[in-house]
Amino acid sequence: MKQILIVEDDTTMNRMLSNILLAEGYKVTSAYTVTEAQHCFQSATYDLAILDINLPDGSGYEVCKAIKENAHTAVIFLTANDLEQDMIKGYELGAADYITKPFPNSVLRHKVKAIFSMLENAEKAPPHKIYDDGQLRIDFSSMQATLNGENVVFAPLEYRMLETFVANKGIVLTRQRLLEKLWDSQENYVDEHTLTAAISRIRSKIEKGSSKYIRTVYGMGYMFTGGGVK
Repeated sequence: MKQILIVEDDTTMNRMLSNILLAEGYKVTSAYTVTEAQHCFQSATYDLAILDINLPDGSGYEVCKAIKENAHTAVIFLTANDLEQDMIKGYELGAADYITKPFPNSVLRHKVKAIFSMLENAEKAPPHKIYDDGQLRIDFSSMQATLNGENVVFAPLEYRMLETFVANKGIVLTRQRLLEKLWDSQENYVDEHTLTAAISRIRSKIEKGSSKYIRTVYGMGYMFTGGGVK
């Protein structure tokens, strides 16, 4: 049974969220402050944390940062703030998604289900790091790739970027987060221009016709969508 922690100081909202998720068969724990959330993580492990940003004794960002430093827990931010910079900060801290109040109950249910599905698919991924959607096949271990059976040549940086995208399929990656991920073992710096050029080259190699793999989320970053027709 998946365990979810809800950190929301509004008692009515917290109870509503709990009831929705309990009805879906999840085990739910409620916290109302940063301090309570910290105590919860000291005594239990959670698959998902739903965090309000504005809390009485601090910020949901603090909770998210602590979670990502010490646990493999997915995070959804729940807030009345819909400002672009708030969303970007959440994604930079490693959040999987972001829900702005008010929202239909179905939105919460579907987002939670989608995140757990994504995590389960990641766990089933073969240890030799192969991505294969039936058209594009990338073997990250041997650095070989094909598109519709034809060889595709990627530079080492492009393989690293694709591996980062594949590992975060369906998640918006900000440009800053991508730049941080692309530092290599010798700490050679990847700048904004190199990042833009690499994404452009990857798109030219794998996006044929109506098939799109990398979606630009304007003002935020990029999302790997897996070759759907857009």
